[in-house]
Amino acid sequence: MNEIKVAIADDHQIFRKGVILSMRSYTNIQFVMEADNGEDLLNKIPEFLPDVVLCDLKMPIKDGIDTTKEIIKRFPQIRVIILTMYEDERFVGHLMDCGAAGYLLKNTEPAEIKKAIMDVMRTGFYLNPFVNKVLIKKNYSKQKFNPSLTTEVVISEREKEVLTLVCMEFTAAEIAAKMFISARTVEAIKDRLMERFGVKNSVGLVFYAMKNSLID
Repeated sequence: MNEIKVAIADDHQIFRKGVILSMRSYTNIQFVMEADNGEDLLNKIPEFLPDVVLCDLKMPIKDGIDTTKEIIKRFPQIRVIILTMYEDERFVGHLMDCGAAGYLLKNTEPAEIKKAIMDVMRTGFYLNPFVNKVLIKKNYSKQKFNPSLTTEVVISEREKEVLTLVCMEFTAAEIAAKMFISARTVEAIKDRLMERFGVKNSVGLVFYAMKNSLID
């Protein structure tokens, strides 16, 4: 296979650079451009014409959902692979319906990112076990979901306090002692926030809180 030209769009420069550096050993994959939001990406595509775009979802100015739709419409030859922290199954189904060729989480190993890029070039899509499970469930349920990344996230003062202490690396027992509530209540609040944000652990909570400026 000839050299594959790849673009990456993410509003965190350190993450973009980390992905590019981690893929350096794969000499048949060449990163030709970076963008920090969807509008920036769309403006640069005509000049660099990448074969594959690695695209985040939550970005300023133009998010990854609208960007994916626009790429599929204007540049149908380009394959879009979503690379995001959002584990919410509803986003997966919606993005695949929109024409995304793959959906990866940000904790994905470089070898799998490489495999995804190679597969979408060969077959037009990449389906890992996570995406397969989502699509099977979606086909059975027949549910439609139009997600929005621009809706303001609203949390209560108690949820904010718990989230702040989680970000400060306090345990559930320590948070309970500080807030004069039970550890079970702390865990219930954390579980509720994880379900709402579409993440699966405390690390995901911290990353989501930072990215969405939910704590002071």
